[in-house]
Amino acid sequence: MDDRDKLGHDDEGKTGRSSTMTANPTMRAAAVLEIDLGAVVDNWRLLAQKVAPAACAAVVKGNGYGLGAPQVASALLAAGCKRFFVATLDEGIALRAALGKAPEIAVFNGPLPGSAAEFTASHLIPVLNDPVQIEAWTSLLSGEKPPAMIHIDTGLSRLGLSAAEFADGIERIRAIGPSLLISHLACAEAAGHALNTVQRERFLAATQRLPGHRGSLAASSGIFLGSDFHFDEVRPGAALYGVNPLPGLTNPMRPVVRLAAKIVQIRKIDSGESVGYGAAHVMDGPGLLATASIGYADGWPRSLSHRGCGWLAGKRMPLVGRISMDLATFDVSAAPPAELYPGNMIELIGEHYGVDDAAADAGTIGYEILTALGARYHRVYRQPEESPRAE
Repeated sequence: MDDRDKLGHDDEGKTGRSSTMTANPTMRAAAVLEIDLGAVVDNWRLLAQKVAPAACAAVVKGNGYGLGAPQVASALLAAGCKRFFVATLDEGIALRAALGKAPEIAVFNGPLPGSAAEFTASHLIPVLNDPVQIEAWTSLLSGEKPPAMIHIDTGLSRLGLSAAEFADGIERIRAIGPSLLISHLACAEAAGHALNTVQRERFLAATQRLPGHRGSLAASSGIFLGSDFHFDEVRPGAALYGVNPLPGLTNPMRPVVRLAAKIVQIRKIDSGESVGYGAAHVMDGPGLLATASIGYADGWPRSLSHRGCGWLAGKRMPLVGRISMDLATFDVSAAPPAELYPGNMIELIGEHYGVDDAAADAGTIGYEILTALGARYHRVYRQPEESPRAE
């Protein structure tokens, strides 16, 4: 299987037209991002099975963590997911237009001033985070009760009602009749962190003041803290997209993305010559360089300079010099000569080097790597029926 097949290519048409008319878009692309929707579905099913009988929603904020919210949510909706979470009203409106009326769509940030009516117009569920949002929502209702959620802060100190605000507003909250009470763990990636238990106890106490209402505390890593954290519904995000919810342990999730960039130029370089802006890398011997068409304008972080890598024929090629806006340079001295030609693809994320590996080298987290992936990539979506099944 050649690179064109692996990246989802179709063969060029044989209609007799010129190559500019018949070339597959991937052939013209400077870099290709392949997104395996079947792996996303498998990851959701794995988590749903783990938390049953609790429900398993899906978080598709940040344009599906950079991978395309309409495509991801459509695949998950077909697989049985019934509720999706986004961050902002604009994201909610766009997702509603893509999915139609069937699924529930909740908006984490809630109604900003003057926007409450747009939630009802687009059949979106607001997450009410403070007394001002609760007031705006109840003032809008005029006796009606469209669904809303209540966010209770149990220790993250970001969004949500404080303990005092929750206690003071309990009667108004009961009048809203929220469809879900939610909170968010601050340290779920660290299973032994004491705050996890503290937050669970605080959330449990809050839910007991509203008997009969459903609760949701765990996101991706919180799911793996055990059934005591599952309550009635979980809200995985990053784990759906292949980010490891168990840092330091074997990743239970299937990888979702493959990223490859085209080699623009191959050049010989002598010992002592510098590479890239600032002459920040100096060759300690003669070698070969490959310059590839990917840079920080594509979301490939500058912090990977001197630390990241690419892969050719299963061999690691160190990234040398600074990543620039549109280009990155690799020392390909150890690559098989047959791989060294302009137009060949060098793999940035894939079988040998995953999202979490890139994040570690960049000094960040897999969430940031995914959500930064740029708009210039040619995107190839592998549908669930095309995806290799997990064993």
